[in-house]
Amino acid sequence: MLVFTAAALAIACTVAERIGTERLREAGAHKLDLYAASLDSALAKYEYLPGIVTLKGDVVNLLRSPRTPGLHDSVNRYLAQVNSAARSAVLYVIDTKGRTLASSNWDEEASFVGRNLDYRPYVGDALRSDTGRFYGIGTTSGKPGFYYSRAIRDGNEAIGVAVAKVSLDPIEQAWAGAGDIALVVDASGVVFLASKPEWKYKTYGPLGAKAAAMIEATRQYSGARLTPLALTAEDTSATGAQAVTIADEGSLRRYLVFVRPTSEPSWRLILLADSAPVSTLVRNTLVFTAVVLAFLLLLALYLRQRRHAIRESVAAREALQRANDELERKVAERTSDLVATNEHLSREVAERQRAEQVLREAQDELVHAGKMAVLGQMSAGMTHELNQPLAALRTLSDNALVLLARNRTDDVQNNLTLISQLTERMGKITGQLKAFARKSPLQLGPVSVRQALGNALALLDQRLRNGQIAITQDLQQDDVKVLGDANRLEQVLVNLFANALDAMQGAAVTQLGIVVREHAARVSIVVRDTGPGIAPELLPRLLEPFVTTKEQGAGLGLGLAVSAGIVREFGGSLVAANRPQGGAEFTIELASMLETRDA
Repeated sequence: MLVFTAAALAIACTVAERIGTERLREAGAHKLDLYAASLDSALAKYEYLPGIVTLKGDVVNLLRSPRTPGLHDSVNRYLAQVNSAARSAVLYVIDTKGRTLASSNWDEEASFVGRNLDYRPYVGDALRSDTGRFYGIGTTSGKPGFYYSRAIRDGNEAIGVAVAKVSLDPIEQAWAGAGDIALVVDASGVVFLASKPEWKYKTYGPLGAKAAAMIEATRQYSGARLTPLALTAEDTSATGAQAVTIADEGSLRRYLVFVRPTSEPSWRLILLADSAPVSTLVRNTLVFTAVVLAFLLLLALYLRQRRHAIRESVAAREALQRANDELERKVAERTSDLVATNEHLSREVAERQRAEQVLREAQDELVHAGKMAVLGQMSAGMTHELNQPLAALRTLSDNALVLLARNRTDDVQNNLTLISQLTERMGKITGQLKAFARKSPLQLGPVSVRQALGNALALLDQRLRNGQIAITQDLQQDDVKVLGDANRLEQVLVNLFANALDAMQGAAVTQLGIVVREHAARVSIVVRDTGPGIAPELLPRLLEPFVTTKEQGAGLGLGLAVSAGIVREFGGSLVAANRPQGGAEFTIELASMLETRDA
C-alpha cells in the first residue's frame, strides 16, 4: 500500500508538472509573439530615415565640398527639421573617414559635429554594403539607441554615410508594466533591453574574450559594467523546458525560459515566466491525490472490517444473515433503479446542453447578422469617406512625380507627409469597420462608456454629417466603466443611433441627445431623438422580434430585439419610452465596475 501510494503521488506530480509547464509554454509563446511584434514595429518605423537624408542635394554637395560657406548650416537645419518631424533621436552625416560633418543636434552641448566615429561598425558596413544596423550606447551623449545607416552615393561612388539614431526606451517602458521579465540579448550575450531596468547591460552567461574585444573596439556599451546575471540553470529534462533560479529580494524564484528569434538575426528575445502557477498546480494535485488515496484507504479498511463482522455473525445468527441478505438485495435493486434514473437524467442534461449550445450559436449568428446589416446601411457613407482621401492620394502622388522631376524635394516631402496622414486616416476608418464587424464570443469585462460612444458615433459620422444632425452629450466629467463586452456594446449603440437617425428623417428639428449617469452602482445610457416618437400600441411590443415602426421593406424588426438580448447578457436592461416634449427615448441600464468590485 505504501509503494502504491508513493507511485501514485509521483505520477500525479509528474503529470501536473507537465500540464502546468505546457500551459505556461503556450502562454509564453503568445507573449513572445506580442513582444517581438512591438519590437519589430518600433524598429521598422525609422528604417526609411537615412534614405531620405541621402536624397537631399545639399548633403551630397557638403560631402563633395565641405568648405563651401553656408552648406554646414543648411544641412544642420535640414537634419534638425527631419529629425523633429520623424521624432527620432539624432540624424547626422559622416564622410568616408568617419568624421561627422553635420548633425541634427549641431546646436546642443553634446553635438556630434566634428566627432570621429570610424570605430562604429555601421560606418564601414554602410560604405561596404550600402546599409548598416547597430545598437550601442552613444560615446558622446551617453544615451543608448539603435543606429540605421545608409551610404550616400554620387553616381556609383560612396562619398559618405547618413545615420539615424532611434531610442528604444518606449519599448522598455511598455514592457515594464506587463508583469513578465522580457529581455533582448545580442550576439555577445549582453542584455540591452529589459523589462527590469536593473538587468540592463548584464550578460546572459559568461562573456567570451572575442566578444569582449569586439565590444571594446566598437565601444558598443561605453561606460557600462557588463557583469553576468545571477542565474542558475536547472535540470528540467522531465518536462522538456529550460528553467533558471534567480535570487530576487533575498529569496530564490524559479522561472521557465522561452526564447524567440527577432527580425535582427543576431538578437534573441527571451521571456522568463514565473513558475509559481506550475508549483501551485503540482501542490494542489498532490493534495487532491492524497485526499483520494486516504479515502480509498478508509474505504478498504471499512470493507475489511465489515466482512470480518459479517463472518462472525454468520455462525451465531443465520436468521439475521438471511434478513441482511434480503436487505442487501433490496438495496441492489434500489441502486439499479437509481443508476437507471441517473443515466436518464444524464441524457436529458446532455440534450439540454446541446440545445443551449445551438441556441447560443444561433444568437451569436443573429448578433453578427445585426452588425452586417448596420454595416450595409453605412456602406455608402463609408465609400464616400474613403473615396475622398483616395482621390487626394492620387493627386498628391501625381504631383509628387512632377515635383521630383523638377528636383523640388522639399515639396515632395510635404506631399509625402500629406499622403502619410491620409493613409493613417483611411487606416483608422477601416480599423473601426474591422473591429465593429469582427465576430467574437461574448467576453465580459470593464468597458469604457466614453470610448464606446465615440466609436459608435465615428462609424455613423458620414450619416450624421449628411443629415446635419446636432449632437448633444451630457456626460460625467470622469469616464465611467460598465460590465460588458466592448464590441457588442458598440453594436447596441450603433443600432440605437441609426434608428434615431431614421426616425428624424423629415423632422423640423434633428437633434441626437446622449445622457450618461452613474447612480447606486448602476450606469444609465440614454439615447434621445426629436422624431415623431413611438406609436402607443407598438411601445409594449417594440423589443419583440419582427416588430418595427419603419415602412415595409425598410427593416425586419430584429435590431432592437438583438440589442435587448445583448444588454440582458450583460446583466442589464433596455427600455423604450416616448418623451413628453416629443421624440423617442431608449435607456440602457448596466452594472458599473464599482458594483462588480464591491460584490
